[in-house]
Amino acid sequence: MTRLILVPGLLCTDILFTPQIAALKDETELVIADTFGMDSITGMAEKLLQENDGDLIVAGLSMGGYIALEAARLAPDRVRGLGLLSTAADKDTEKKTKMRQELIRLSSIGKFKGVTPRLLPQFLSPAALEDTALTHQVMVMAETVGQENFTLQQTAIMGRRDQTEGLKNYPHPALVLCGMLDVLTPPEKSEEMASLLPDAELVLLPEIGHLSTLEAPQDCIEALRRLIKRVEKQKQDAS
Repeated sequence: MTRLILVPGLLCTDILFTPQIAALKDETELVIADTFGMDSITGMAEKLLQENDGDLIVAGLSMGGYIALEAARLAPDRVRGLGLLSTAADKDTEKKTKMRQELIRLSSIGKFKGVTPRLLPQFLSPAALEDTALTHQVMVMAETVGQENFTLQQTAIMGRRDQTEGLKNYPHPALVLCGMLDVLTPPEKSEEMASLLPDAELVLLPEIGHLSTLEAPQDCIEALRRLIKRVEKQKQDAS
């Protein structure tokens, strides 16, 4: 069975994948990638590849998707399946880069909270915002990541490459999944990626925001299960 690597997004920890870990850990070998201590998407992808040998399925959410794409670019022969959740393949606009730089500046002033109640609507749908347990999870993840890693991650995101053209040449199964209410990586980004990938399943989730794995856990579990099956079938057909 191909190892499944789950890659957290900006300000996220393994909590992001709590439902998926619980459901899939007995079905496949599962690893959570380390995204701390590095200021480069390429560096994060290289670490992931160095720490996990053999064939891999790499599935990441948001920043985790950028890392998954870079891992596939670096080792297309080893990354046999790609999960792109609530993410995009292009680079930031100039406006978004300036916004990230301002967030880094603000994060260095006073006590770092990571995700404040004011920022939560960017991460969660209106319905999810009413779930106090879910909002608490988001806040806990951000505080765990901390200011130093937040700065490193934002720097890495700003320096990432545009992966759009590379999607056309990815030879293995891919999952592209996004919430229809995602304001950070809108569903149009997912539709574009899915249209470019030769073998992609596109999953668009109604009424779901950016943190799809927590808001729609079962949908994400089933989508990942289908990806694993498609990867194993391709490998079987090729042998």
